[in-house]
Order: sequence, then C-alpha cells, then structure tokens
Amino acid sequence: MAKLKLAKPICFFDLETTGTQVATDRIVEIAILKIMPNGEELNKTWRVNPGVPIPAEASAVHGISNEDVQDCPTFEKLAPEINDWIKDADLAGYNSHRFDIPLLAEEFLRVGIDFDMSTRKAIDVQMVFYRKEPRTLTAAYKYYCDKDLDGAHSADADTRATYEVLLAQLDKYDDLEADINFLEEFTKPSAPNADLAGFIKFNEQGKEEFGFGKYKGKLVEQVLEQNPGYYSWIQNADFPLYTKKVLTRIKLRNFNKA
Repeated sequence: MAKLKLAKPICFFDLETTGTQVATDRIVEIAILKIMPNGEELNKTWRVNPGVPIPAEASAVHGISNEDVQDCPTFEKLAPEINDWIKDADLAGYNSHRFDIPLLAEEFLRVGIDFDMSTRKAIDVQMVFYRKEPRTLTAAYKYYCDKDLDGAHSADADTRATYEVLLAQLDKYDDLEADINFLEEFTKPSAPNADLAGFIKFNEQGKEEFGFGKYKGKLVEQVLEQNPGYYSWIQNADFPLYTKKVLTRIKLRNFNKA
C-alpha cells in the first residue's frame, strides 16, 4: 500500500454535527487520525455537548442523540486539547473543503482560538474521487478498498475510511503523487476560496472577489471602498466568523496602504 511522504504530521478528521450550516451548526463528535512523518498513527474521538438541541433529522444520520451528549464537555472545554492535536499538522478529510474545515474553524473562532489555514495544507479526498470516480464515501471505500463501510456516519469509521481510501487511490492512479503539496493542489477547488466557505474567492489574478450576492464577481477592495457600509452589514449578519475575519484582514490591508 502507498505511503504518504510527510514533512509534518497530517490529521485526517471527520465531524458529526447538528446540521449542515457552517455559521450556525455545532459539532457533536470529532474524530482525528494523526499520521506522523515516521508512519506512526495516533487517533482520538471526542463526543461534544453542542449546547443546542440535536435535530431528529441529524440524529437519524449519525445516530447521536441529545441524551448521548448531555454529560459530555462543550467544544469550549475541549478546544485546547483538540487544537494541540492539529496545530502542528496539515489537514485532510472527505468533503472537508466545503464543510468540515469551515465548520471546525467556526467552532475554534467562536471560543477565541485563532484558526488560520494559511499555515497548513489541506487535502480533500473527495475531490480525488470526484475527479476520478464520482461517488459517496461508502461507495469510494467499496470501490478502492473492496470493503463495506461498517459504521458509516460514525466520525471514527469515516475518518479511518477516508485515510484508507486516499492510500488506495495513490496505489490505483499512477499520476497521483504521495506528496502533500501535490495532493493539496490536485484537490483544490477550481475557484479557490479566500474564506473557506466560498463567500470570498480568488480570481485568476489572485485578487479577492465576492462569490455571492449583488457584488458577486466584484473585487472586495473596490466594493469596500465604494460602499463601506457593506463591510458593516456582513459583520452584523449571519456569516461565518472566518469570512468576517478574512474581510477584516482585507479592509485593514487597504487601510494600512493609505
């Protein structure tokens, strides 16, 4: 089986949550499989009291009920320990570019722990699958590993399966390299996001532009200059905290140029 070429640890992780809204939903379970450069594997799973009711439709997917987490610590209590696990590592997951990484960033920022993807690489194993053989994680596991995914939608099972799928993909496709820089580039969205959730994107010139609303496709710098109130509206609206952080960074960058 292929072996990843690692200059630093990489954490494969998966979240079970109260829903799919990055700005408002909460983590109820997080599993991390940390692969060290020497091949050592460390794994840990935390159940989390989200502080809000878990909707029945979410429980139906991952099997975690309000009763299961009522005596568990909150994310605020667990955040320092979880941060210690990932702070020196790159990140990987399945559908992690669009969901797991943005939501994890929200949870950290919400409790006052800075989360900055500019210091680490990110690999979305789903993107390899979608560009080669579009399917779900369960189908990917069957296709690449020839095994049934027992416990699908359990964070621990999904995390382990994601890691095994990536290794099997590296074995299957000769044009894939077991190099983190290569895999990050290969799994990047076609229009890279500046803010994780896609509200602010980079254009072909590497400039930030809005990816939504009436200013979609417009340069963020120009919009903030022409309509300063738009910044305040976003800061006070229900946007992800990471989006607000990126917007503030752009605003301050322009302010410092003045």
